[in-house]
Amino acid sequence: MKAHLLRTLILFIALLGNACLKQAATMPADVDHYTCTMHPSVVSHDPKGHCPICGMSLVPVMKKSGASPSSGDAHAGHQHGGMPAKDGDENRNEFVVPVERQQQIGVTYAKVARRHLEHTIRSVGMVAVDKLRHWEFVARTDGYVEKLFAAYPGEVVEKDQPLLSIYSPELFSTERELVEMLQARDRAAGAHSPAEVFDRMVESAERRLHQWNLSDGQIAELKKTRQPSRTLTLVSPFKGIVEAVAVDQGRNLKTGDHLVDVADLSVVSVFAEFYESELLMIQVGQKIAVTSNADPERKFDATIGLIDPFIDENKRTSKVRLDVENPGFKLRPGMFVNAELSMDMGEGLALPASAVMPTGTRNLVFVDHGEGRLEPRSVRLGAKLGDFYEVKSGLSEGERVVSSANFLIDAEAKVQGALKAFQSEAPPSATIEVKP
Repeated sequence: MKAHLLRTLILFIALLGNACLKQAATMPADVDHYTCTMHPSVVSHDPKGHCPICGMSLVPVMKKSGASPSSGDAHAGHQHGGMPAKDGDENRNEFVVPVERQQQIGVTYAKVARRHLEHTIRSVGMVAVDKLRHWEFVARTDGYVEKLFAAYPGEVVEKDQPLLSIYSPELFSTERELVEMLQARDRAAGAHSPAEVFDRMVESAERRLHQWNLSDGQIAELKKTRQPSRTLTLVSPFKGIVEAVAVDQGRNLKTGDHLVDVADLSVVSVFAEFYESELLMIQVGQKIAVTSNADPERKFDATIGLIDPFIDENKRTSKVRLDVENPGFKLRPGMFVNAELSMDMGEGLALPASAVMPTGTRNLVFVDHGEGRLEPRSVRLGAKLGDFYEVKSGLSEGERVVSSANFLIDAEAKVQGALKAFQSEAPPSATIEVKP
């Protein structure tokens, strides 16, 4: 029995050794080891091995002095090339991913070209009444509400349309005093007597009537008819909307009581917030388009009227007042609107934003040199304008760059050591050796 177990154990060890020898023999001589494109720290000598981290099939890493394997030597669909650069090529960071492999992982390209650059800033704001087009009537003398001509909020009133009338004995007394001063001045002028004293008294009575909300037209009418009125009629200073009515007919009034509010909505204010990084791009007087969810197809003309110099410490934004033309009163106070500022940035060299791979300290792109040869290159970029970046340096017009599957190309570059020049500052990562 013991002899049988011993023979079985010896046979198992022999078979295991043969398997290892066969496995080692199947690894091409020009392959140094196998690794994972997503986890380059994984090292294995098993051609059919899988990454212990993500489970992907491993790809070959060629020996430095060896030639690249053909596309037929790739395993599990991970066709990986290591074609040497052409003789005399000055670019030492160039690496190769065969065209078939690029097609498998969905690589697309874009050309670096000069284009017309535009930048759009968007924000959301709320409609508010323009304070310079809003009038709040208060009682400037004691009295009583005689009659309401505009009794409900929302009523449209024309300029000089009556709003309400107030009976005030003090106001009636001042109107009568003005009439008497006018009559006395007329008599003095007819008798060729000095009328300067009466002129000063007439001006004083007019000032008091102005303080009690009489308009210039009402005072002129009083001077013409010489008939003092027992009531004061308040009229709208502009065409607008009645915002609030705080009194009823017959109510007793004291000086300072709130009466009625009227708002001119032909021009409204919109308060939008812009980030501090956007403030240098906007200035007072710029034109900006405003739209509302109630009528998204209609654009309202607006102008930047004020930029608040104070920054919100939490949101890192600043409030900007937009003056919006509002024909037909379509924009209403309290309504949310969208603000969009489009700026012409001129012409410049640009590439798609999808072609840029930020690494934290620099921006990388992969330049295509044809026949599967790629070059990682650090570029200096300007502002992101829509779906494009402005190119300051590092690329020339007409060069073709990888615009998709950048992360997979980056993994291929790391496997082939093409990014060592860009990773000199990074600490070496630990190596995970996978034993067969």
